[in-house]
Amino acid sequence: MPDPGPAVLDRLRRVRGFVLDMDGTLVLGDRNNRGIRPLAGAVDFVRLLVERELRFCVFTNGTVKTPRQCADALQQAGFPIPDDAVLTPATTAAQIFRRRSHRRVMVLGGKGITEPLEAAGIETLPPLRGTTADAVFAGWYRQELTFEALEAACFAVFEGARFYSASQSLFFATAEGRTLGTSRAISAVVRDVTRARVTVVGKPALPSLQAAARHLGVPAADLAVVGDDPELEVPMAHKGGAMAVAVHTGIGHAQSFTDLPEKVRPHLDLADVGVLANLLANG
Repeated sequence: MPDPGPAVLDRLRRVRGFVLDMDGTLVLGDRNNRGIRPLAGAVDFVRLLVERELRFCVFTNGTVKTPRQCADALQQAGFPIPDDAVLTPATTAAQIFRRRSHRRVMVLGGKGITEPLEAAGIETLPPLRGTTADAVFAGWYRQELTFEALEAACFAVFEGARFYSASQSLFFATAEGRTLGTSRAISAVVRDVTRARVTVVGKPALPSLQAAARHLGVPAADLAVVGDDPELEVPMAHKGGAMAVAVHTGIGHAQSFTDLPEKVRPHLDLADVGVLANLLANG
């Protein structure tokens, strides 16, 4: 990890808001997003943002919990964050579905998806054969997943529903190590069977960064996106012209980001968010 140059540090000083990943960046929990524990320096980093009155939000690709439940879990873990500080793919999906007039959505997922969609006035439907839907949305759906649910999703797509995925990441970071993402696995089946296009609404899709920018009231170019996955946060930052900050406490490690093509490498490549806090405090 080379020391950041003056131009990078100057850009960091000009950042007006932060978009923070959750699992592998701020905390680690189990594969069901329970029992989360702060990573080294993470609570102090968020406290520094609060003290400096720098705007921030947490954007997680997880859909086990609602955004409010995620915020509550972070608060209980010691993070001084507001109740509305967390965004998820369901946040972005609700905005996209309303814009595209998707009023009836078949959901392969739980309340972490259905509650935010219903709060936005969208009818959510279980994956049952014969259900007519405008869209099918796949998220975290592990223990509940059945062949019948996959069949229902496929036939809804055959009948004209558009297919959306919370994430196409192979893995996400947990205290137990890498865990396979269910939305990627579900999408693989639906895409193979139906040949349908899969539209990703979570990271690294640009609408996720745009949703965070609207939430914070800060242009994307004035944001820093912080995360551990070389396929998620760093590419999303580059798509929107934001500052990309990589940490090595989750999926990515020291070589994960240096091996990326130069034009999509992170602007800052750090061991953890504690190092980022030190740079901010001493900048």
